[in-house]
Amino acid sequence: MKQAFILTVMMVVALQAGYQLAGYSVVYQIGYGAITLMSLMISLTFLWLYLQRATPLALGMAYSWSGAGMVMGWWWIYAVLGHPDWLSDSPLLFNFLALYIVGAVLHFSVIHRSLGLHGSAFLLPIVGAVLISTLVLLIR
Repeated sequence: MKQAFILTVMMVVALQAGYQLAGYSVVYQIGYGAITLMSLMISLTFLWLYLQRATPLALGMAYSWSGAGMVMGWWWIYAVLGHPDWLSDSPLLFNFLALYIVGAVLHFSVIHRSLGLHGSAFLLPIVGAVLISTLVLLIR
């Protein structure tokens, strides 16, 4: 735990220093590009673990990392291409968001089962998140 915290502090310092030295766009593009590529590699690793039946969370992790990588990659490419209009409002982004959401649903399902629960109560936090997000949209 201590090493993870120290690594987090080091990354915050490095990214903030990069921002001060090279600017927002440079750090954004390098950072988002790197995490996009890393998340897709991690997704493939979890897919392999799922196929090996190594852990019940593996499929959820594969979907989550894949979705995260593709959503971040979308915005990375959007910045690299100079913010083209055809990317800013494209419904194709929702396909990648779907992977991310399915990963979250699978996580809630596994967490639910690991607590010894059965049925569809694992959907409550998901429905709650959608309702809160909708409420925020309505009141803004």
